[in-house]
Amino acid sequence: MNQKQVCQECGSRMFGRSDKKFCSDLCRNSYHNRLNSEQNSFMRQINGTLKRNRKILEDLFARHTEPLNRNELQELGFNFRHYTGSERTDKGVRYFCYEFVYSYLSKNEIKLSKMDVD
Repeated sequence: MNQKQVCQECGSRMFGRSDKKFCSDLCRNSYHNRLNSEQNSFMRQINGTLKRNRKILEDLFARHTEPLNRNELQELGFNFRHYTGSERTDKGVRYFCYEFVYSYLSKNEIKLSKMDVD
């Protein structure tokens, strides 16, 4: 069936199959890349924050400075609102940022450890 259709990306006229949506692979890829970019923007931002948090914890863990000061973490750009998991224990809450685990010893003191990763 030869129906006149319009490409969803560039708007050019196309002929061919009735279910055809794009005039070329370039337009199809551009359309989906743009769509995914808009939809995944928030996730990219959160993942970037988690990566930055992990890098900060990794650098501090390598120095073996215990306990950590909450203000020092904040000054380094650590974002306490984003972590990969948490676990309530008898001693309080443990927060996970990938393989690193931190918990509060007091309001400003933080204990940092690392899980064994196989």
